Amino acid sequence: MTDCAQRPRDHRPPDHRPSAHRARGQRFRGRHAGGQHVHGNRDRAPRTQPAHRAPAHRGSRLAAVFAAAVLALLPAVPARADGIRAQQWGLDALHTEEAWRTAKGEGITVAVLDTGVDDRHPDLEGSVLPGKDFIGFGAERGDRAWARHGTAMAGIIAAHGHGPDGGSGVIGIAPEAKILPVRVILEGSDKAREKARTSRGSALAQGIRWAADQGADVINLSLGDDSESAHPEAGEDAAVQYALSKGAVVVASAGNGGEKGDHISYPAAYPGVIAVTAVDRAGTHASFSTRRWYATVSAPGDDIVIIDPDRKYYEGWGTSAAAAFVSGAVALVRSAYPDLTPAQIKRLLVDTARDAPDGGRDDARGYGLVDPAAAIEAGARLRPADPAAAASGYDRRYFGPGPTPEPEPEEAAGRLAPAAAGLGALALAGAVVLWRTGRPRYL
Repeated sequence: MTDCAQRPRDHRPPDHRPSAHRARGQRFRGRHAGGQHVHGNRDRAPRTQPAHRAPAHRGSRLAAVFAAAVLALLPAVPARADGIRAQQWGLDALHTEEAWRTAKGEGITVAVLDTGVDDRHPDLEGSVLPGKDFIGFGAERGDRAWARHGTAMAGIIAAHGHGPDGGSGVIGIAPEAKILPVRVILEGSDKAREKARTSRGSALAQGIRWAADQGADVINLSLGDDSESAHPEAGEDAAVQYALSKGAVVVASAGNGGEKGDHISYPAAYPGVIAVTAVDRAGTHASFSTRRWYATVSAPGDDIVIIDPDRKYYEGWGTSAAAAFVSGAVALVRSAYPDLTPAQIKRLLVDTARDAPDGGRDDARGYGLVDPAAAIEAGARLRPADPAAAASGYDRRYFGPGPTPEPEPEEAAGRLAPAAAGLGALALAGAVVLWRTGRPRYL
């Protein structure tokens, strides 16, 4: 939560009128530029609440990898400005105010590989760098199927609010960080999604390498393929290792398959990636969040306030949101200690995570809830190392004790070992958007 001034509860900007209708939630499916899908689409009965608009601006494998944060976009109902910050419970859960005493993300660039980012959104304006589009077609600015998921993720990471002292709208976990937008997937509602699936299969790998070459400090992958046909792909895995060797921390959503078989999701399962699962307000594992051996840490992923190119605010849920929170947390740590390697930062997050599961780790929440303030404090005791010396940051079969023991031998036998993740990949065929949108609800 911030101490920024907020508008009176009954105030609405004169140019924003309440929407007379409720928009239907849409699923974000698709893949990175090559056809990847966003993680996990799940229909959920919408709980609509008032939502408000931000001031108007003046002036995959696409098929398999989509936004892993199936944040349910809520219907477009105007919300009151003073209610937005109060509903950003994730900031309190991660002790953000404490972390901000040391760093707010200044000097850090977070690459958001997604459906695009609206650089004109009032809550992001001035914080979005020139990016790159690896799809080259599909919806454009002004179309409803343009940059919704990517804008939502960028907001969780680095939104700075708007209005006097930035007191209105959404504020991200690292409000002083910069966003580098890299379009590698299309929204599920984009009519060109099928074309992207069949012709842009290498977009994710290309996007990761490009972001690393631009000097991105953090690469956020709120997307993934967690379908039954998901498999690792050598090109993507190599791109991840390349980014790590260049000093970029790679964060990915664990998947939204918790109620659909907990299928392994890529790129979350590639070595060296910080894979993020989701928890709810109570700090418990969100039922939709995939449980797998690659889970590193957890973060808020339910009832998350998100921004949208339509200038309204929605509430969503999914591991995409959780990954975005962790990317923001990493931005804070890197801002405080820019010379730490990806492996050191991953270890910091693991060692300082709160509310660890019994035994220290499990497949549902990894090592516990990410705590950027604790990581920053512990980081003072570390000395920078060579990122190229250990690109993935780990040379054992499992990162940690390995998968949670399972009673059913058949189930255990069906798991893919992390060694398989050495090939990276998002299957072109059935991934679901992780930023789910059954029927969204407005804030």
